[in-house]
Amino acid sequence: MITLSALGSFALIVGLLTLTPGLDTALILRTAALGHRRRAWGVVLGIQTGTLAWGVLSSLGITALLTASHLAYTILRWVGAAYLVWMGGRILIPALRRQAGAESGAAESSDDADGAGTPGAGDGFRAGWRRGVVTNLLNPKMGAFYVAVLPQFIPAGAPHVATGTLLAGVHIVFASLWAAVLIAFARALRTTLRKPSARRVLDRITGTVIAAFGVRLALGE
Repeated sequence: MITLSALGSFALIVGLLTLTPGLDTALILRTAALGHRRRAWGVVLGIQTGTLAWGVLSSLGITALLTASHLAYTILRWVGAAYLVWMGGRILIPALRRQAGAESGAAESSDDADGAGTPGAGDGFRAGWRRGVVTNLLNPKMGAFYVAVLPQFIPAGAPHVATGTLLAGVHIVFASLWAAVLIAFARALRTTLRKPSARRVLDRITGTVIAAFGVRLALGE
């Protein structure tokens, strides 16, 4: 079975990875900042569902086949990149078009385009979960990370799936705790962030970050 020392080393690696600002951080902060707490937790659970899937698939050796197959990896990379650019554009373009005299109405239309036009949809847990899991599973870099890192912490003779799931569980715990901090921070500032001017800046930043991740993924960076 895995030693406490190995478990601690893996926890340190994924802890640093979790604290590094990235796509997940942008998604969670924006969703929570708009006051959609259940939707934000849906995003968190979706991301962690994807993390668990990558961990199990890596333990089974399936993701190693993905990274070994240049064609499969390229296809997943381009699909993921297209999805991120599309998602970032859906947030960014309405924010760029929004005019000062119509900020209120534009904010509503932007919410509608983002699946958050009504209280039921905007705070929808399932909608958030779908966004989180799709975003995570279409990121081949997550698969590459698990292929490169996970096998190093699975001792010889240990059950691969059980140990891999345990390690992925450590990652999920760290990521969930950090997500709780992000959601609490965003909710503390939600009154300010939901003002039309602040909302416009938030959407521009978030949309740009997400689209930029897509472009970087397409370029293979």
